[in-house]
Amino acid sequence: MAKYGEGDKRWIVSERADGTNVHNWHWAERDCLEWSRSLLSSLLSDLTVLDGDGGIFIRTKTLDKLDGEAYVNVRKGKVIPGYELSISLSFEAEVRSDSADAEPLIRLTGSVEVPYLADENAGEDPELRVIIRDDDGPVGRRIKDAFIARGNPVVLERIRSYVQSMSNGGPAKDELEEKKAPSSSTKPQEKASVAVTANRDAADIAVKKMKKEKEGFKTIKLTERFSCRARDIYEILMDENRWKGFTQSNARISKEVGGQFSLFDGSITGINEELQEGKLIVQKWRFSSWVEGIYSSVRLDFDEPEPGVAIVKLIQTGVPEEDRFGNSTVIENTERGWRELIFHKIRALFGFGI
Repeated sequence: MAKYGEGDKRWIVSERADGTNVHNWHWAERDCLEWSRSLLSSLLSDLTVLDGDGGIFIRTKTLDKLDGEAYVNVRKGKVIPGYELSISLSFEAEVRSDSADAEPLIRLTGSVEVPYLADENAGEDPELRVIIRDDDGPVGRRIKDAFIARGNPVVLERIRSYVQSMSNGGPAKDELEEKKAPSSSTKPQEKASVAVTANRDAADIAVKKMKKEKEGFKTIKLTERFSCRARDIYEILMDENRWKGFTQSNARISKEVGGQFSLFDGSITGINEELQEGKLIVQKWRFSSWVEGIYSSVRLDFDEPEPGVAIVKLIQTGVPEEDRFGNSTVIENTERGWRELIFHKIRALFGFGI
């Protein structure tokens, strides 16, 4: 990827004498490194990662390092972001007694390193490395594990916000919107033409959006086998204390139809629609990263074809292909989450493996 200011001169057209790039026809290149530093600092600094669970308190401090390059190219109103960044974010951790007001028993510092965040991998979450300073013992490992489990999702969600902002034009977004708006000096005939074109474009966008909304959802189907009774799996999935045990995260689960649930520290929320003890769970179910108002439908059927063998059939319909940040790995991540973070964990912790 060419560095900022070193683009091929055949494609970077000299500016007009009056400074106007008409309709953004020529390439307009905007350096976004300092803008990126400011945005990422505001997104990642002073975040509460853990607030007393297990006696651990973790809070991010400051964006200590942002190296690399970031820019936005614009031509004819089309945004082409480019960035290759490495990030270092400091955090502070404390271990206290059960009382939040108690003096810290141990205070440690650490950092989260993002070695490579680049536009070429915009659809994927970057690698995060959690480093604890001055403590390689059990306390340091405990804090590191806690940050990986609870802090990594928080950091990744904020990074996705930055990626989405860059894809929208970064600091050039407002300039693009201003240039798209017709000026007050436009003649009446031109205004009418602009209005007709705008209406036609709006109609086309609406049609495309409807098609996308209809086509942009998938169904996940899984069948899992356990060495236990069917009611055992049902009870585990409806018991918030056992959820906390096998996921090592907070959970709140109502056992009533119409009741709400919250899993994985609020990353998943929903409502119970139908419950038949030991036989059926039907829920409205969503990730917090999905577009607001979108829910999938989860149906879990529990069967016991022979004593001591349980079969769980999962059908999840209406799963969006993209989240609100434009990431297209929702289907893959959701299916992997069911297999690896729920069903496999239940087998391992409760000894229900086959």
